[in-house]
Amino acid sequence: MMQPATTTTADLSATGAVLPRKMRALAKTAPGPGFELVELPVPTPGPAEVLVRVAAGGICGTDLHIYRWDPWARSRIRPPRVIGHEFTGTVVAVGDGVTEIAVGERIAGESHVACGWCSRCRHGEAHICERLVMIGGDLDGAFADYVAIPARNAWRLGADIPTEIAAIMDPLGNAVHTALATDIVARTVAVIGCGPIGLMAIPVCRMAGAALVVASDISPGRLALARQMGADVVLDARTDNVPERIRALTDGQGVDVVLEMSGHQAALRDGLRAVRNGGWVGLLGLPAASVELDLANDVILKAVRLEGIFGRRLWQTWEQMTALLRRGLDVAPVITHRFPLERFAEALALLESGQAGKVILTLES
Repeated sequence: MMQPATTTTADLSATGAVLPRKMRALAKTAPGPGFELVELPVPTPGPAEVLVRVAAGGICGTDLHIYRWDPWARSRIRPPRVIGHEFTGTVVAVGDGVTEIAVGERIAGESHVACGWCSRCRHGEAHICERLVMIGGDLDGAFADYVAIPARNAWRLGADIPTEIAAIMDPLGNAVHTALATDIVARTVAVIGCGPIGLMAIPVCRMAGAALVVASDISPGRLALARQMGADVVLDARTDNVPERIRALTDGQGVDVVLEMSGHQAALRDGLRAVRNGGWVGLLGLPAASVELDLANDVILKAVRLEGIFGRRLWQTWEQMTALLRRGLDVAPVITHRFPLERFAEALALLESGQAGKVILTLES
């Protein structure tokens, strides 16, 4: 039974490091809305696992789904479950057989755990593993002082990547994967939906050589962030006819590439109507329900190519985003708020209000 969080007591780990016996953890303790801050035993890393002392983590839309206990969460999550899948920290213990990562190393966590054996994994597509499970959803997550994860899911960091950026490398990877899934050099790009991932995609497109980056959203705050992130043109979908404005910017043709980041039906329609004949549309945003599209006129007769984007390519995307960060990619403006773990309710309320970019939970002083 999970207990309310209290002060921990010290113990000695198998590696000789002094570790607490207990830890704080943010958990879905039972079916229904809400989370609870509880006290749990510090995990012991099993074979091929590492124990990470968590420094910080980003709150994701998935966490909000679990918090609300919506139909998706009810179908997927089996409480009790510690939540949180965007995180960074330091390795404090390793399990049997771990040789590639040592105690004391900083890491960022990849939340998708692939089996390594299915046909997709063996074809180099572990990001769409047939048996994929998620840290913080199917497995206990990282909104806790400590989390045990497969060693292969720990991405080693240098000192040059700040903690807050390391905490959001998981969603940054979504932006990088989507933006670089097709050739955007000297091409016109529309980013439809300026949530944190859409916002991070804007400077990725610019660094990758896009000729024009147009961003659209319905939130004034996010539109302001889109300008700050470097969008050449920002469109307010509440008042602008997005497809018409984009065609006016591209000599009547439409953009070469659309990155659909919102999952909203109206936004998806805007993107399809804004892309040129023969253009490419990457679909990352997850709709809350079925969507209705004019496939004949917006896709088939235009010979538009649609590609679903999921997660991060393992480990190509991680190499790409690390290289981009080291070359100067700046996504720090996306992080608008920071809260200690115990103020999780405030953080989630702010995220629900739509008045925030990326919200960070901190676990170390």
